[in-house]
Amino acid sequence: MSEIVYSVAIPVFNEVDSIDELVSRVESVMNKLGRRWELILVDDGSSDGSFARIAELKKRCPSLRGLKFSQNNGQTAAMAAGIKAAEGQIIITLDADLQNDPADIPLLLKELENGYDAAVGWRKKRNDNFVRRASSKIANWIRNVISSETIKDTGCSLKAFKAAIIQPIELYEGMHRFLPTLVKMNGGRVAEVEVSHYPRVKGVSKYNVWNRILRSFLDLLAIRWMKWRKLRYHIDEQL
Repeated sequence: MSEIVYSVAIPVFNEVDSIDELVSRVESVMNKLGRRWELILVDDGSSDGSFARIAELKKRCPSLRGLKFSQNNGQTAAMAAGIKAAEGQIIITLDADLQNDPADIPLLLKELENGYDAAVGWRKKRNDNFVRRASSKIANWIRNVISSETIKDTGCSLKAFKAAIIQPIELYEGMHRFLPTLVKMNGGRVAEVEVSHYPRVKGVSKYNVWNRILRSFLDLLAIRWMKWRKLRYHIDEQL
């Protein structure tokens, strides 16, 4: 059997109403690429029957794999588990709520073909309420100022990475927001790609602006410290 080229890793938390459409849309896009692929859905301790639905869908979708956490561990943990479990040469991430469009995946893959190690989505036109749009814009500005970054949309989960650059990176809680920076810190090149964004029409948003402010700021300080203290040396000669 041919080697898996693409792995699509998606965290899932209480998204039972979206899973069927999500799998169908990912299938439609990936089958057109003409290479072997897999879809990894990581159930982050859902209580709405999401994993049971994943198990049912696996019967008709041989490329689907399901991982289930015993309890809710958060988005970074679910994303890290999907990335570590991936067998593909290229790993693609996105959200399960259908606000990311799987049809944009080829746009990211094109940048990897152009020599980049990662391609990250930029939701230029956000289909969210005013509070979320404003808080996201402010958060991105603060992150970039403090971490000396230029990424326009660190919160967009639609990303593609060469497995060789992303899998060795050890993630900590909250670090999914800083994957482009971590890739750069490990010598990778990152491209930004304008992607679509749609309003949530199924399920309930887990996003809460106020309960993330302190944690996000602490995570940001950790990234700043890592960049400041990163070892930088060049060996001139060796015998």
